[in-house]
Amino acid sequence: QVQLVENGGGLVQAGGSLRLSCAASGRTSSIVTMGWFRQAPGKEREFVAAALWSGAMTYYADSVKGRFTISRDNALNTVYLQMNSLKPDDTAVYYCGTQLWRVREVRREVNYDNWGQGTQVTVSS
Repeated sequence: QVQLVENGGGLVQAGGSLRLSCAASGRTSSIVTMGWFRQAPGKEREFVAAALWSGAMTYYADSVKGRFTISRDNALNTVYLQMNSLKPDDTAVYYCGTQLWRVREVRREVNYDNWGQGTQVTVSS
């Protein structure tokens, strides 16, 4: 199994930046994808960004493209989400997830095998 711990959430004004991190432990050799999803109050969890663990492929939701950047450090088994030009609509709990052994459609929540506990991001107007 893989355990995930997110950090970096907080309160920021609109236009500001935050960097989230997600550190994996356990059977990390099985990780093929790490992704970020978010869930705002009263809404379903939605895809934000994902990175394949080998190669350079990254994926973004249209709503964050150009503002958010996902990166990874394979040696540390950590994925980061740099969030710039934050908007109040970005307010949500952000979750890190992993796909194990086999890459599947990265934008679908059901295709992830493990989740972190989530970290709150609040953007004030």
